[in-house]
Amino acid sequence: MNARDTLARIQALPAPLRPIRVLNVCGGHERSITELGLRSLLPDWVQLIPGPGCPVCVCPEEAIHQAIQMALLHPLTLVAFGDMLRVPVNLNKGEANSLAAARAQGADIRPIASPLEVIALARSLAPRPLVFFVAGFETTLAPVAAMLAEADLPANLFLQLAGRRTWPAVEFLLQAGSSFEAMIAPGHVAAIMGANEWRFVAEKYALPVAVAGFAADTLLTGLHAVLRHALRHEAALDNAYPAVVKADGNPQAQALLAKAFDIVDAPWRGIGSIPASGYRLTSLHAARDASLQFPVAISGHKRSGQMPAGCDCAAVLLAHKRPSECRLYGRACTPESPIGPCMVSDEGACHIWWRAGERVATA
Repeated sequence: MNARDTLARIQALPAPLRPIRVLNVCGGHERSITELGLRSLLPDWVQLIPGPGCPVCVCPEEAIHQAIQMALLHPLTLVAFGDMLRVPVNLNKGEANSLAAARAQGADIRPIASPLEVIALARSLAPRPLVFFVAGFETTLAPVAAMLAEADLPANLFLQLAGRRTWPAVEFLLQAGSSFEAMIAPGHVAAIMGANEWRFVAEKYALPVAVAGFAADTLLTGLHAVLRHALRHEAALDNAYPAVVKADGNPQAQALLAKAFDIVDAPWRGIGSIPASGYRLTSLHAARDASLQFPVAISGHKRSGQMPAGCDCAAVLLAHKRPSECRLYGRACTPESPIGPCMVSDEGACHIWWRAGERVATA
């Protein structure tokens, strides 16, 4: 069924007495929803709420500060995915408060787009150490795990990990009593980990959940499924992305992840520590842990672990506020001059809304 027909089916659903809030976890979903203008096409009783699916936004500022100091104090090259370079850290005035600022002070920091670039760059720089600062979810960590499985990985390549797992953050929201009645689960994460990883939302928390992709047809198919279930007070898991997502995911990728990383409790910026939500290099790869090889002191945080003063990114990530309800949105904080990480990343809800033309900044 095409997107137009599925939209008509949603519009034909009976209106409930109260709105149905649907959490879309993935930043990629939020980008598609906003760019496609889906909110303007859906019935008024359907409310799509962006959630915690922006790895750049939740990356602990301690990890960013460590990367900054590592690049400034050690003779090495540090690489990271492009969005990470502009994320600000709460530091004293005059200190380099982002990777971009550290680069301006002379640190050798470079943006990259894939792990393949990292291997090639490490070989070209040898023997100079290269540190790969990895922030991302399962979709990012799987290719990094594959990189670590390479037999001839350059000896001068090291990793600083800030990788996170997606489903524990959703359970954190559910345990905290976040008010939404249905959920759209991230398709690319599910392609690796399997649709069944999201079954707990239906079975443990009695909410409908659907795995969806990023095109209008699969997004609307997933949305129709969870709305139909919510109206019937049913809890179920639907896979609206069967061409890509299998029930049990990709076992080869999962095996690579298990061999490369241990699962640990981990901090999420502005949210706090979430159990079993982070990755750490296994003992097999411990010699490549940049934090051990290039130690730095990272004291001096004014508001460690928090968002900048006045920034409501944490409330946006926790689905408590819309981006435009942030106190700084469109005032002190824009993509050209971001204060909070949600305005930096192209998966951050604030950045997405602003780029789409949402200019309503509330007091």
